[in-house]
Amino acid sequence: MKREPAPATKTVDEYLTSVPPKFRTILQRLRKTIKAAAPDAEEIISYRMPAYRQDGMLVYFAAFKDHCSFFGVSDTIRRKFSAELKPFMAGKGTFRFTPDRPIPDDLVTRIVKARLAENAAARRSK
Repeated sequence: MKREPAPATKTVDEYLTSVPPKFRTILQRLRKTIKAAAPDAEEIISYRMPAYRQDGMLVYFAAFKDHCSFFGVSDTIRRKFSAELKPFMAGKGTFRFTPDRPIPDDLVTRIVKARLAENAAARRSK
């Protein structure tokens, strides 16, 4: 499936404004969930997608023609949450969702917190 490139935006607010309305609400909810789980994370645009960084990259999200995606889950975290993530699996670290079938907020929270712990552990080991 060919992906359309996302418009070049400088902020997450600009990105969300550019997203089709059918996906905007679910992505705003995802953003709020990520920010609540990682309040000190820096919110940036990376690879033309909203992304969150704290001691390294945490997670990304994006809207496409017929779905949204959540990215950045490490192999360790993917295995840890495999049963819960299975319905959303679209690739090694890519999870697809729609407004009718969103990734549960509590799962996103646990994934982001696990990514924070991974990044902190990697920073300590350097």
